[in-house]
Amino acid sequence: MRKTIAIAGAGGYVGRWFINQYKDKYRIIALSRREVISNPDPEVEWRSVELYSITSTVEALKGVDYAIYLIHSMSASTRLNQGNFEDTDLLLADNFSRAAKANGIKQIIYLGGILPKEVEEIEMSIHLKSRLEVEQTLGQRGIPVTALRAGIIVGPRGSSFQMILNLVKRLPILVCPKWTLSNTQAISLIDALKIIDICVGNEQVYGKIFEIGNPEMLTYKSMLEQAAEVMNKKRFVFSVPIFSVGFSKLWVSFFGKSPKKLVYPLVESLKHTLTVDPDLEFDIEEIQYLSYKESVLLAIDPNLEWPSLPKFNDKSEIRNTVRSIQRLPNTRHHSALWVANRYKVWLPFFFRLLIKAKANEKGDIGFHLLSFNKPMLQLTWIPDRSDVKRQLFYITGGWLVKRFDYGWLEFREVLGGKFMISAIHEFVPRLPWFLYINTQAKAHLFVMNNFKKYLEKFKD
Repeated sequence: MRKTIAIAGAGGYVGRWFINQYKDKYRIIALSRREVISNPDPEVEWRSVELYSITSTVEALKGVDYAIYLIHSMSASTRLNQGNFEDTDLLLADNFSRAAKANGIKQIIYLGGILPKEVEEIEMSIHLKSRLEVEQTLGQRGIPVTALRAGIIVGPRGSSFQMILNLVKRLPILVCPKWTLSNTQAISLIDALKIIDICVGNEQVYGKIFEIGNPEMLTYKSMLEQAAEVMNKKRFVFSVPIFSVGFSKLWVSFFGKSPKKLVYPLVESLKHTLTVDPDLEFDIEEIQYLSYKESVLLAIDPNLEWPSLPKFNDKSEIRNTVRSIQRLPNTRHHSALWVANRYKVWLPFFFRLLIKAKANEKGDIGFHLLSFNKPMLQLTWIPDRSDVKRQLFYITGGWLVKRFDYGWLEFREVLGGKFMISAIHEFVPRLPWFLYINTQAKAHLFVMNNFKKYLEKFKD
């Protein structure tokens, strides 16, 4: 009987190729935010899921034995997304961990990033620190996590490798800053997929961390040179003794033809030496790794057929949706219940001349401007989906709100209570969009920044 695997991030680079390579070996549940209306490959089941919603994620993982987690939230899913990618990744991983626990999933395989050896966690780039946080969060609820940490995965249309190809294609002279002399160990896509396959349902790897890469150690500069050689491009590549992260970000983004949201965190990471730790080397089975040149040759093969995706429903969604995610300090490990209750008390006090809070015995709360009877914002507490570690409120009314049937506010503990996340999801404002983003949206960030300062007073 075939193992049933759910792939979160199935429409991405690694997910698509894994499905293409192993759809005959496994029963694959491919998860996508969009709804499929035409699937050319009936062997693969596509399920629509909203990973920001625990309920939706629990439903999507029903009947699944194992999960492969490939989510990296570099792009927004709403018109306005207040918050950074690392806090979003943390929340999504926590949702997935909760949903996996609810479904009794036996193993989560997470593809993250190789970590630097020369620095402490606090000194890591935001990008790599986020990958580590996701890895830790997925394992918070006792499900065995197999963490595969990789550097650059060399394959067709891979985002990191595509930047290298674009730089070589577009620039006859490549002036490489100091960071390009850092060592790394790339891995071919085909070898990365093979290792994931070996790990699925393999109890030898449960709860273990592996750093995966070709034994061949290269600098980023030599990777550019060898890529140019494989592509038959005459390129003059030289290094300059400077390290300018800001300049590198602009340079790679423009000439690498990649979006800033993707490039900037990646370039921050390149200041580190990202090589495989011998103690974490993958040793479950012997892998005949492709060399970097072989990997490049395979990645640029014009005859290679890119795996197709189903046809998705492009129906228009509500346009002016807002998501706002903030990480809050929790140095004294207060519960989400405590933080939610403090927020309900603190907000009217902070705006004590303008806003009043009216709560009922059910835990619902309305925020009122001055003496107006109709609330600006009405929140309905959902007791059956709240607990000490997570408090959930539906946005059910208020003259600042346009949509009452969807949208929620939550406070939750993450990373074992080390931090608290405050998040508003799928909020639709009543104000005209231009007015909203220049008033209410900024006011919300102002409020949350001050609430963060308030919580910081509760330190050990």
